[in-house]
Formats: sequence, structure tokens, C-alpha cells
Amino acid sequence: MEAMMKQMGMSQEQINASRVIIEKSDNSKIIIENPSVTRLKIQGQETFQISGDTSEVLGISEEDVNTIIEKTGVSPEKAREVLEKTGDLAESILELSSSK
Repeated sequence: MEAMMKQMGMSQEQINASRVIIEKSDNSKIIIENPSVTRLKIQGQETFQISGDTSEVLGISEEDVNTIIEKTGVSPEKAREVLEKTGDLAESILELSSSK
């Protein structure tokens, strides 16, 4: 099989990885824990095949954090923490306002 792959300009390599993070354009991230990563090279092009336990982390914008601080008067750390937990700007403001 390997000989045939080489004749076709293909190679395959297992990569020992503990975590893979994909940063998306909306600032959110896909995190893959305990990944199985294979790098395929086919005629000069590289392709990665990844499988594992996935989770998605929402993007937290500074604008959202600043809005929460402005509306509730909490610290930037607290604003970010609650926004990450709820995933929603309005819900974060409501939660922080009701806990005062």
C-alpha cells in the first residue's frame, strides 16, 4: 500500500497531538481534545484529518465585554466570565444586574 501511495505522490503521517484548536473568523474556537491527527500529502498538497472529542467556545468581543461593564459596573474579568457562561449579551447583563 505504501509503495502504491509513493508512486501516486502520496504520503501519510500520524501526528502525536494533545489538542487541536481551530480559530474561526467570528473569534469562536473549536477545541478538539484527545485528537487523532493524520497528515496526508498528495502531490504537494497537505491535508489534515482530525477526529476527537470536540467542544466549541464562543467568541467574546471586547465590545460585548465593555457593554456589560457599562451597564452593570462589574470588572472586565467578571463580565467576561459571565458572558462565556451564558453565551448571550442580554442574558449576561440581566444575570449581573439581578445579582447586585
